[in-house]
Amino acid sequence: MDKVEIFDTTLRDGEQVPGCKLGTNQKIEIAKELDLLGVDIIEAGFPISSPGDFQSVVDIAKVVKNARVCGLSRAVEKDIEYAGRALEKSKRGRIHTGLGTSDIHLKYKLRCTQEQMIERAIAAVKYAKSFQEDVEFYAEDAGRTDNEFLARVCEAVIKAGATVLNIPDTTGFCLPEEYGAKFKYLKENVKGIHHVTLSAHCHNDFGLATSNSISAVQNGARQIECTVNGIGERAGNTSLEEVVMIMKKKQSLPYYTDIVSERLKSISEIVIEQMGIVVQANKAIVGANAFAHSSGIHQDGVIKHRENYEIIDPKEIGAEKSLIVLTARSGRAALAFRSKELGVDLTKVALDQLYVKFLELADKKKEIFDEDLSILLEENKSLLRQTA
Repeated sequence: MDKVEIFDTTLRDGEQVPGCKLGTNQKIEIAKELDLLGVDIIEAGFPISSPGDFQSVVDIAKVVKNARVCGLSRAVEKDIEYAGRALEKSKRGRIHTGLGTSDIHLKYKLRCTQEQMIERAIAAVKYAKSFQEDVEFYAEDAGRTDNEFLARVCEAVIKAGATVLNIPDTTGFCLPEEYGAKFKYLKENVKGIHHVTLSAHCHNDFGLATSNSISAVQNGARQIECTVNGIGERAGNTSLEEVVMIMKKKQSLPYYTDIVSERLKSISEIVIEQMGIVVQANKAIVGANAFAHSSGIHQDGVIKHRENYEIIDPKEIGAEKSLIVLTARSGRAALAFRSKELGVDLTKVALDQLYVKFLELADKKKEIFDEDLSILLEENKSLLRQTA
């Protein structure tokens, strides 16, 4: 099996979400948890963007024990210098530098020719190498970049000393087969490509970030750039917990990560607390409803055998257990199961009679909680004794 490295950018791309600014102490706390989680690279910030971000990268580089610490820069000497200075005390540092490669970026953002862009890329990588041996180059908007030109850029920065090539779908525009084909093209057409690591960095504008990242891995990428809970610019980034669990559970994918999956739920909660962004209840893997069942048919199946409706054991991601949620859609199996959890083992006759009263209550309330069920059982204890 091939290892896929997990490059976490929660503290950089994730923090760019409006209202999510973190203080240095908060960043350090999350960085320590990411290190315990087993991520390979922590992108700690964008050092030149502010004194606070510079200091955060400096401090995180000091405390992280296992992960490589990365600082972002534009392909500008001052940016690269700040990133290099911020990473001076790191055990294993990486400078992440680059610039746009698509026609749109060249014309409207960089206002330069393809040749000028390549010259700037080469210069940036060479300068970054004077600070850190490990230099990652990002070809911004690679998703909308012509593959032939992208290959020229990649070949040039490899010769300049880049160790990792980041091929971002910056706007989340690619379909999985398009994004995968881009990596396949680069693997087949770039000299020296086998000496560097190809990295997938996807945004979720079409809801395809996870699918695109997996497609990239199937076509040669060996690093995925992602965030906890999928937070990030606009519609977010690739979700760390999603790609990790896909590779862990899908036996058809011959890849692994070093992520300690039992810590996924806890770090999700830490990021929610520190950043103030609550994930939607139906968020895959870590959402409140990820292991909750309210349909009678599903509840009966899960009670009989969890794998009837769950492809992941909640304990694998650090969640306590599956949840049987009582609603008007619940069946007798769920009522009996929850009653037994409260210490009342119902006979079939008692269950049939109590179920009628349960439905009457459930039609009045959206959800029946333990206290509601306890009251219902208490109010009908004489009935339950008669049918015992």
